[in-house]
Amino acid sequence: MRLSRFHLATVKEVPADAEIASHRLMLRAGMLRKLGAGLYSWTPLGLRVLRKVENAVREEMDAAGAIEMLMPSIQPRELWEETGRWEKFGGQLLKLVDRKGAEYCYGPTHEEVVTDFARNELRSYKQLPLNVYQIQTKFRDEIRPRFGIMRAREFLMKDAYSFHVDAADLDREYGNMYRAYERIFTRLGLRFRAVSADSGAIGGSKSHEFHVLADSGEDTIAFSNASDYAANVELAEAVALDAPSTLPGTESELVDTPTQKTIVQVADFLGVEPSQCVKTLVVKSGAGHLFALCVRGDHEVNVVKAAKILGFAGDMVFASDDEIRAEGSEPGFVGPFHLENSMPIKVDRSASKLQRFVCGGNMPGKHWSGATWEGVPHEVVDLRSVVEGDASPDGRGTLEIARGIEVGHVFQLGDKYAEAMGATVLDEQGKARAMQMGCYGIGVSRIVAAAIEQNHDESGIRWPEGMAPWQVAVCLINPKNDAEVAAAATALYEELLGRGIDACLDDRGLRAGQMFADIELIGIPHRVVVSERGLGTGTFEYKSRAGGEAEALDREALLVRLTA
Repeated sequence: MRLSRFHLATVKEVPADAEIASHRLMLRAGMLRKLGAGLYSWTPLGLRVLRKVENAVREEMDAAGAIEMLMPSIQPRELWEETGRWEKFGGQLLKLVDRKGAEYCYGPTHEEVVTDFARNELRSYKQLPLNVYQIQTKFRDEIRPRFGIMRAREFLMKDAYSFHVDAADLDREYGNMYRAYERIFTRLGLRFRAVSADSGAIGGSKSHEFHVLADSGEDTIAFSNASDYAANVELAEAVALDAPSTLPGTESELVDTPTQKTIVQVADFLGVEPSQCVKTLVVKSGAGHLFALCVRGDHEVNVVKAAKILGFAGDMVFASDDEIRAEGSEPGFVGPFHLENSMPIKVDRSASKLQRFVCGGNMPGKHWSGATWEGVPHEVVDLRSVVEGDASPDGRGTLEIARGIEVGHVFQLGDKYAEAMGATVLDEQGKARAMQMGCYGIGVSRIVAAAIEQNHDESGIRWPEGMAPWQVAVCLINPKNDAEVAAAATALYEELLGRGIDACLDDRGLRAGQMFADIELIGIPHRVVVSERGLGTGTFEYKSRAGGEAEALDREALLVRLTA
């Protein structure tokens, strides 16, 4: 592509609401133009990158045995009513009414549509397994769209769905898709981690998220430094830690703590470490039942784990001061003693290891010092959030904590949708059986932003090779309009294309400084300068966007460098 014939429109200033690097750089590089809240036009430059990602996804999905199709983006209400998600999905579901009064939604996902397709197309186990996918625009009415395409309302997604006669075959295909995702993100040159995750609104059982590691990520993940173990911190297993040094003495003592309520205040007042204290939180279920949760003073209750342990269907709610007082305790001074008659007590593994500790005295201005778990009915559970340096649950290495941007998610849906919508096939015995389903999504447009968050510097984007709009920029420096220089640049450009190298020719006639700034901003991995000076010495100036000084290379050395 000759850039003199291409729409390349870089800018210096960006809107104040461009908060993260990818949003700023995509606007500065001229990849995006905002149309409305969470709505963006992809310019020709942006679309080249988007198509690189899309093609990698498509090729790897095809290689893994999935079959591409395309389903309507507008979906009838009736399908969503069958699964109960018309109301359950919430405000992100954009609902529409046509001229006849029929209700529809703009698809945020396609479980209902593909299940309807399957129940009308599949009759026998002999037609299974089947894995179909599409790459299509989705719409989710985000309450606060922000960060450019990172959290846009309209986005490009690859969603795949597999159908199976039994759980064993679903598990096989789940592994197949998991490995395909690893190949996709590796091919795109991304540093990523697959983590155990919660299935969320999609539902189902087994689930993994694929995260691109970046400081700006909205999710926090924990992973071992010596194995493949990784999990969202909401689900990462926290092993029991050895107890710190025990408190002196052999008797429990009720001590005065007149105004000290927080762990830090109590620990400072009594001259102990927060790790030698027990923090007790009282929560309640939707039915109004109270539970006491106990963790070490230096740890935090993991509310997602706690909700699963307690069987809460919705968000966990903390008990009010009046509810705590009604059970014979005192807000700010709650401890596990004498609560067993009013509520179940759940104790984290590490807290249970404490031999003697400080805890609330369940009365104003009082704490127990030298307390033990003896005589306190309780259940030991994994209740806390992991911290950096914890032993990995698989026994290999220790945990590191990093931020991640979710770009892919795989689910085992089981028969949730098939049962709800009557999607059955006849098995080998001729009996109707609800199909087992898997669901596999990739945020195609989100990958573009995530890659920039992971790969940028003060000069602009630093694309991985597999995502760059072009691999090589041939820069024509020709202030005298020398026909020989122009011909040499064109010849090199055409030779690169002939060798299968995706190259562009910057023949816009810009000064070198402005030209180089643009090439660095848009992130082309390799820059080759053709100039009168270079022709005189039989060399080209080569510079890698990854760093390092510019080099003078002859034609043979240059081609070796670009084709290595």
